[in-house]
Amino acid sequence: MDALSEDLELLPATRRALGHRIAVAQRDGRAPSVVAAVVRGGEVVWEGSRTSAEGHGPDGNVQYRIGSITKTFTAVLVLRLRDEGLLGLGDPVEKYLPGTGVGEVTVGQLLAHTGGLAAETPGEWWERSSAALRPELSDVLGEQPFRHEPGRRHHYSNPGYTLLGSLVEAVRGKPWEEVLHAEVLEPLGLHRTSAQPQAPHAGGWAVHPWADVMMPEPLEDLGLMAAAGQLWSTTADLARFAVFLVRGDERVLSAETVREMRTAAAPPEPGAVDLGYGLGMQLMNNAGRRLAGHSGSLPGFVAGLWLSEADDVAAVVLANCTSGLPAATVAADLVTIVADAEPSFPQPWRPFGEADPVALELCGPWYWGTGAYALRLTADGLLELGALGATGRAARFRLEPDGSWTGLAGYYAGESLRAVRRPDGAVSHLDLGSFVFTREPYDAQAPVPGGVDPQGWRGIG
Repeated sequence: MDALSEDLELLPATRRALGHRIAVAQRDGRAPSVVAAVVRGGEVVWEGSRTSAEGHGPDGNVQYRIGSITKTFTAVLVLRLRDEGLLGLGDPVEKYLPGTGVGEVTVGQLLAHTGGLAAETPGEWWERSSAALRPELSDVLGEQPFRHEPGRRHHYSNPGYTLLGSLVEAVRGKPWEEVLHAEVLEPLGLHRTSAQPQAPHAGGWAVHPWADVMMPEPLEDLGLMAAAGQLWSTTADLARFAVFLVRGDERVLSAETVREMRTAAAPPEPGAVDLGYGLGMQLMNNAGRRLAGHSGSLPGFVAGLWLSEADDVAAVVLANCTSGLPAATVAADLVTIVADAEPSFPQPWRPFGEADPVALELCGPWYWGTGAYALRLTADGLLELGALGATGRAARFRLEPDGSWTGLAGYYAGESLRAVRRPDGAVSHLDLGSFVFTREPYDAQAPVPGGVDPQGWRGIG
């Protein structure tokens, strides 16, 4: 790390602003307690808490229930199966869980909440009732599991993640909790994250909406619904998890796969402030900053985890009240406070140690018709296409073993970029999904579709 960014310690004014934000949140949200942490550069740089109790407040080792942040953990397990070649995101659920009645829904649709399934289970409020009422998947799904046609829109579904937990169990042949511990929690060192509470842990409380009194919420094991919201964790563990969600860890998931999790797989709802939903991750625009993470709530608890990849900052907020304190909003605010007050230093420019001569040959200006573009070779070995004018499609491309390049995002995601050569070996043009890019606008020496007027460029005469 460069000397300019070695010192991760926050300035006193920033630390005070963070402390003030959670103090206001605890007071206004009337929460028995709130605990928070901020990560920058892969390290916890600030921790804080507020409590209504006298004496010692909670710290990064105290467990709170994290609700639907559990879904992100479940998504990690499913993507591990995908990366191992044990399933595909386009596979129908029926392939692994026959007889559910929702078999046409795909694994990827469940991850992105586009399967059209109901938001909740039939019958009693599942978060506050015994799991014994839902012993089978048929009890979770009910007689009419669909609210929308699969694949048509984003509709958040807790039963959908129950199916994903059962899918993990079916493929691994082990309970979801056991697989999670062995394949995610243990490798990442999340020793204070568990399906059941482990001391020290906070108690969950309901605070009366019109009086400053409260009562304890019941603590229910979620049974089959565990994969949708069962976990307990701490700010210290979730801070480590946030770092993983940015950088990846080859023992669990690669950086490329966690980037895929942070990429929108479902569009936002009309009028929503969010940016859609990835694979097990919510996406949000907060004050012009793109955040990825997840919110969570269960009776007695609210939670929020957000990260800004561009700023290399993440924040976690946990509180033990059923409602009132918007934990996810507060977490987003903590990210913004740090990123705005102390913007990270960019990495210093350095020349390549070694550059691919073929990739270098492709760099420089290209023209699609009369549109001017440039190809640049980035430090990570990707080709980056960008318009030189006001408009145009941008893309990044990864080199493939056969010498072609594959688009990674946007309009050209999955499309192939190929350098087409003349008999003498010189590059004639680029073929990008049938679009011809030439070194000169409408180069007469290249096979421009429709041909080039033989009289060439001319003025009005």
